[in-house]
Amino acid sequence: MFTGIITAVGTVRGAPPSLGGRRVVIDAAGLGFQDVAVGDSIAVNGACLTVVRRRGRTFEADVSRETLACTTGFASGARVNLEKALRLAERLGGHLVTGHVDGVGTVKRIVPAGGSRMMAVRTPAALARYVARKGSIAVNGVSLTVNAVKGAEFTVNLIPHTLGATNLGALRAGDRVNIEVDLLARYAERLAENRQD
Repeated sequence: MFTGIITAVGTVRGAPPSLGGRRVVIDAAGLGFQDVAVGDSIAVNGACLTVVRRRGRTFEADVSRETLACTTGFASGARVNLEKALRLAERLGGHLVTGHVDGVGTVKRIVPAGGSRMMAVRTPAALARYVARKGSIAVNGVSLTVNAVKGAEFTVNLIPHTLGATNLGALRAGDRVNIEVDLLARYAERLAENRQD
């Protein structure tokens, strides 16, 4: 589990084919590795990946075909948001994020709003029902509050800190982003389905 509070921004140094998927090599200089071991989970642009090798300031993780099919952002040279897995004794500053990306959305527009920016994102139609005004959503692994929803499009406010501490500050209209809907919305739907059976 994660919080959606990004610890560092890293760079994908390579993503060669491996085990039917890809082995991503990530330069994570700002992450701090003193408490990271092989087998630990790190969210990379919101996708929970397992560290399979550490070397200096880089780590490697295998990305399956399934993960590649429902995510974006693993190309060589890409800047990626990084977060270590949540420890039970830590503060939950964002919201509960599983690292299981639900799909890829598209940035429709970004407009200035004082020192912040308002960003509109179109989700895949199947995910739209899970997005609610004032609800939580993770975009590239960043915990955000939904300001408004219209159909499959939602808007979020990106404050200056978020713009500077994550890769969201570099996004432009047309860019693709990883989306994870709120965990509670998924479980609420499943419970409602079971009550109808």
